[in-house]
Amino acid sequence: MAAKDASFDIVSEVNIEEVKNALQVAKKEITNRFDFKGSLVDIQLENQQIVLLAADDYKVEQVKDVLFSKLVKHNVPIKNIHFSASQKAAGGNARQYGELVNGIDKELAKKIVARIKSSSIKVQTTIQEERIRVTGKNRDDLQTIIALLKKESFPIELQFTNYR
Repeated sequence: MAAKDASFDIVSEVNIEEVKNALQVAKKEITNRFDFKGSLVDIQLENQQIVLLAADDYKVEQVKDVLFSKLVKHNVPIKNIHFSASQKAAGGNARQYGELVNGIDKELAKKIVARIKSSSIKVQTTIQEERIRVTGKNRDDLQTIIALLKKESFPIELQFTNYR
């Protein structure tokens, strides 16, 4: 990279500490809510997965709504939590797993790079493990790329960091 080139990184990260904080606040709200009194409800964080446990699928969805509202307040990208289908747990209860997605996988990185190339803006892209580095001579071009990607719909939330 030449000294006059500008660059930024495209990443997708979930701050695990903020997830833990949001879970704590959600648990507190659920214990105080009248509609959950006396029924089984639990939220846990196990190895990059959120585990929801409730009496039935309806309650699991209610717990998820509470959790999502807390995650949003803690700036955790909800698009980066991919929930499985609800499963039957012991005692007829319902369980659901939410996988926390950190990083951009190779397939999605290729799609993002292809989208940038199709814009015909003069920038270079490099896939670096779970991030994409975008470099160019003109800062306005980089701003245009960021705006372009923000309009697109991807299965995870993209963040733009290390802008130089």
